[in-house]
Amino acid sequence: MQPNETHQPGLRSWVASAQQPGTDFPLQNLPHGIFRRRGSTEAWRGGVAIGDAILDMAAACAQGLFSGLAAEAAQAASASTLNGLMALGPAAWSALRLAVSRLLREDASEAIRLQLCLVAQAQAEYAVPARIGDYSDFFTSQYHALNAGRIFQPDNALLANFKWLPIGYHGRASTVAISGTGVLRPQGQTRAPGCAPTFGPTHKLDYEVELGLFVGPGNPQGGPIPLAEAEQHAFGLCLLNDWSARDVQAWESMPLGPFMAKNFLTSVSPWVVTLEALAPFRLPMPRAADDPTALPYLQSSAPLALDIQLEAWLTPAGSPDATRLSRTSYRHAYWGLAHMLAQHTSNGCALQPGDLLGTGTQSGPEPGEAGCLLELTQGGRTPLALPHGQVRSYLQDGDSVRLRGWCERPGHTRIGFGDCFGTVLPAR
Repeated sequence: MQPNETHQPGLRSWVASAQQPGTDFPLQNLPHGIFRRRGSTEAWRGGVAIGDAILDMAAACAQGLFSGLAAEAAQAASASTLNGLMALGPAAWSALRLAVSRLLREDASEAIRLQLCLVAQAQAEYAVPARIGDYSDFFTSQYHALNAGRIFQPDNALLANFKWLPIGYHGRASTVAISGTGVLRPQGQTRAPGCAPTFGPTHKLDYEVELGLFVGPGNPQGGPIPLAEAEQHAFGLCLLNDWSARDVQAWESMPLGPFMAKNFLTSVSPWVVTLEALAPFRLPMPRAADDPTALPYLQSSAPLALDIQLEAWLTPAGSPDATRLSRTSYRHAYWGLAHMLAQHTSNGCALQPGDLLGTGTQSGPEPGEAGCLLELTQGGRTPLALPHGQVRSYLQDGDSVRLRGWCERPGHTRIGFGDCFGTVLPAR
């Protein structure tokens, strides 16, 4: 999708906070989420983030300000989950984005009526944006694959299949939770070298810097999604943290891959940034001259990469100060969103609106771009020095991890994803 009038950097909103420097939610963004006033018994409903406020879509629909396809999409966007909106497809998403953009612009005649439809983000609580039927996590960062491979299988760091197909595994939809949910330290079976296995709380709890893709219109069973059409099935992106128990993972993963080490909790951020909002930040996929030529069903000359800046911050237990652990960009991913969708359905697997796909841990080529503690500490062998004399190999009880994401590029308005955070709680 090409940039259009909704991306124009000169656009200003009558919501003054949308012009604040560094805001994640200017008029050029307009992400969707599910909210209600904190502590209330109100029904969960859809909203659009603008500055430090939320446009209550149910209230906006009641004003009768939408028409045609945008009206249908607005009704779907006001429901208690975004599944109905996701099912409508790109034409409806784009019509709604344009209508909301025009209603929120500083010269909009409807501003006085819509002011009554705003709720302060500071007064809101959030729910998972969609009813997730299935969740699959991929392995799309070659730098994460290399770094993790050198720890888990040093003789075969990059698996032979990595540059031929996007590798993935099926996660657990029932434990996808909204940002802010406590991270109960999981228990599991582990095995120290030369010892018998034991069962107990993980000693190597980790985070993973990822993006989550919410699926739009699905595909029928047996009907693969061609790569060229894949992004028509991609509604938008959120931040995702697939918390991991590395000691459990090391013992259980061979030969079938992650299971108990990752299915205890996956955190997602409240706001889903639409793929259309990300149009100005596209780039070609990174490929080296000696990389293999992809098989035809995964070949494309389109700019399928996205330059999304990603950070991980740690606030150690008992400390008021957060320390940035890493910063990288999704531009380094070897496989893009379209590749994930095409691969997932290539055997005829059916996806449904609201399904969630994780990109896998995102890391870059430099040491400070590693997307998890496993990489940053070399499997725990080189602990990180933190302020006030603290060190970390893995997460301790009381530690809080916050992921942040945003896009910026000269000539375009910066847009953000908000954040995704969780605090580690002791094992039961």
